[in-house]
Amino acid sequence: MPEGDTVWQSARRLHTALAGKILTRSDLRVPKYATADLTGRTILDVTPRGKHILTRIEGGLTLHSHLKMDGSWKVYATGARWTGGPAHQIRVILGNPDHTAVGYRLPVLDLLRTTDEDRVVGHLGPDLLGPDWDPDQALANLLGDPARPLGEALLDQRNLAGIGNVYKSELCFLLGATPWLPIGALPADRAAKLPSLAKKLLEANRDRPVRSTTGRRGQDLFVYGRAPRPCLRCHTSIRVADQGDGSRERPTYWCPHCQTGPSPTPGTPRTGGTPSRTPRSNPTPPS
Repeated sequence: MPEGDTVWQSARRLHTALAGKILTRSDLRVPKYATADLTGRTILDVTPRGKHILTRIEGGLTLHSHLKMDGSWKVYATGARWTGGPAHQIRVILGNPDHTAVGYRLPVLDLLRTTDEDRVVGHLGPDLLGPDWDPDQALANLLGDPARPLGEALLDQRNLAGIGNVYKSELCFLLGATPWLPIGALPADRAAKLPSLAKKLLEANRDRPVRSTTGRRGQDLFVYGRAPRPCLRCHTSIRVADQGDGSRERPTYWCPHCQTGPSPTPGTPRTGGTPSRTPRSNPTPPS
């Protein structure tokens, strides 16, 4: 699932191509909105909110989308060939004389009143890349359930919005704690810097084509996708295991030497991993 920095990039591309321009083409290929026609209306702005994208349209309307695992927005110059997938995967087309935005495989697409946006994003905590960012509130949200594993608390978008599985693993490594450590057991000094560290990582990557948390060329991530290769700090083999509530388990990476706290028993981790260079076009408890 794309993380907050990737969604921010998608929203920026859409805003650059559509904002301030009148729609000359509108096609919502979702049964519920099949008869909706937005042509003649001006796109006011495209705003990311955590992992959600809000396209605000003249007349008090908002087109809400969420990429989930497989969705993507592509922007094409007029006359360019569309390359995002077969036509039957297209869920929405928004076009003006210069550009066409095409939403592929979007599992969530809602057309609602702008005044009703809280219905789809009101549950989210402070947005790491948004104007509502509040580190104190984010920390209070995270610590609201002290017994919850650190990794699960970071993924819960109700606590703070924008962290996905990559940043979860990388943040836990940088904090020196396993993702299974109860967040209330995280030393107070490390807990206090967690929100600012998360914001720093996402801000540093929102303009990069390849995500990096290490600052090292060719070694972009500390732990995510690196099992069973050696840790970049101590050379211990990186491990991977599933973490979640059973219904939404995700591969979680950690260094058993650099990170302290509980971890799965030796028989449970997976073997191997995924590529460490996570693609940005599409590389939680409520998302």
